[in-house]
Amino acid sequence: MINYREKIADILAPHIEGLERDEILPMIEVPADSSKGDYAFPCFKLAKIMRKAPPMIAKGIAEAIEGEKMFQKVESVNAYVNMFMSKAEFADNVVKEVIEKDEDFGRSDIGAGRTVIVEYSSPNIAKPFHIGHIRSTVIGNSIYKIYDFLGYDTIRINHLGDYGTQFGKMICAYRKWGNKEDVIREPIKSLLSYYTKFHEEAEKDPSLEDEARAIFVRLENGEPEEVELWQWFRDESLREFNRVYDMLGITFDSYNGESFYSDKMPAVVQELKDKGLLVEDNGAQIVKLDQFDLPPALITKSDGSTLYITRDIAAAIYRKNTYDFYKNIYVVASQQNLHFQQWKKVIGLMGYDWADDCVHVPFGLVSMEEGTMSTRQGRVIFLEDVLNRAVEQTRKIIMEKNVNTENVDETAREVGIGAVIFNELSNYRIKDYVFSWDKVLNFEGETGPYVQYTHARACSILRNAGEAVMASAKEGFDASRITSDSAHALIKLIYEMPEVIAEAGEKYEPSIVTRHIVDIAQAFNKFYHDEHILVDDETEKTAKVALVMAARNVIRNGLDLLGMKAPEKM
Repeated sequence: MINYREKIADILAPHIEGLERDEILPMIEVPADSSKGDYAFPCFKLAKIMRKAPPMIAKGIAEAIEGEKMFQKVESVNAYVNMFMSKAEFADNVVKEVIEKDEDFGRSDIGAGRTVIVEYSSPNIAKPFHIGHIRSTVIGNSIYKIYDFLGYDTIRINHLGDYGTQFGKMICAYRKWGNKEDVIREPIKSLLSYYTKFHEEAEKDPSLEDEARAIFVRLENGEPEEVELWQWFRDESLREFNRVYDMLGITFDSYNGESFYSDKMPAVVQELKDKGLLVEDNGAQIVKLDQFDLPPALITKSDGSTLYITRDIAAAIYRKNTYDFYKNIYVVASQQNLHFQQWKKVIGLMGYDWADDCVHVPFGLVSMEEGTMSTRQGRVIFLEDVLNRAVEQTRKIIMEKNVNTENVDETAREVGIGAVIFNELSNYRIKDYVFSWDKVLNFEGETGPYVQYTHARACSILRNAGEAVMASAKEGFDASRITSDSAHALIKLIYEMPEVIAEAGEKYEPSIVTRHIVDIAQAFNKFYHDEHILVDDETEKTAKVALVMAARNVIRNGLDLLGMKAPEKM
């Protein structure tokens, strides 16, 4: 794709005193108001260099570059040089490339030869896979897809919460109040009821907490009975989790959770000791972080058991040795900010210069209109139930609206689950928000169904146009026939897509892609409303069909980066 900013910088450079071409490039702007041009160059900075008023400088530059073929018009307005692209040339370049590259439009090789790890989802074994987990799961999956699209060798890791004191509690509760038949029939719901019962009883009898800690120490030491129960809980949980992942279309390269690092932690503790970083504090081992204005990092408890931070240090060292990562990304809630600050400082103190290549990507919390959730109190909303309800409600909407689809169940699944994913990714990840069914399943406005419907509308136009017209559009078209204001606005948004994807990767922010494909969908629908596409004039029809193909391709690619399907009929 032609980089128009760079071309403009090349054109401007000979006419600007005191600034090099590479200094001019970042100064070039895209006006929010299209009546002020496709690109603009502010001249305020040149006043001191050229010893003239900015409006005079802008006027001189505008006159100097006005004859350039790339521009339809150049004008100076106050201190700005406003540049209007030649619409036909711009349309020809952009639409042709999108059609040629198809599914690869926006793909990049900037990450070639570099490995990025994305750790996401990471639910706790034997606990519900609830609505609170959806953020890490879908944000992480989208970040993985974006980095993969940018050419990185991307590794997906589901760092399962399959270790820790809670397993002592779970085993203790199962032995006291559980039975095998219930766990086999309803694994997570049964285990959750035992976990809830444990906390109810522990309030009356605090000695249960000591009993649970002792069980976990036996588990850490590899006692067969504890290990056998733990492995059973893990296997049953994964079966349930995978049912949800299948619904979301998500897979992982590794399920190495906390337990995987149990035999690697003694070496980490020894290394911290050898490097003089461990300090004893009431029987526990800590690393002091006063110099960073952080509380001490607790490495082992007084009973010798390990903590999250110990396992995360072992995991980071293992990943560096195994994958030699360029980036090691952790998609984990903002509640864990302090943990990651401490962990990163400890790794740095250990002398590992790759500590800065480990990136915590925090996100805000999701709550339901029904109220807050608590695993300990058994008050949770299962993610599988949310997805099933979304599919069922979408199915009802499809039947009521008599939606054009050959497979109601498949479309309901793609749109319903897509609506939940899109809702998650339409919010800035750091923002807390309340999940609303009315907003999620709205077919109008800035929602997943709206964007999917726009894709289906484009597909419908192309079916009606026929294979012959589409084949003709692929071979070439008269770009002067797609230079109206609505067509030009759509083409500009399509052109920006590769830059948008790169920015989303750089900022770990899928919502940048989400918002952009909403903009493209809205621009496409305005073009559809303003223009009659399948006209009698074959030349005009071919050009407009080419633009429809380009818009369809970009919306589909954007939905895929979010982890969504793009139905062809709705």
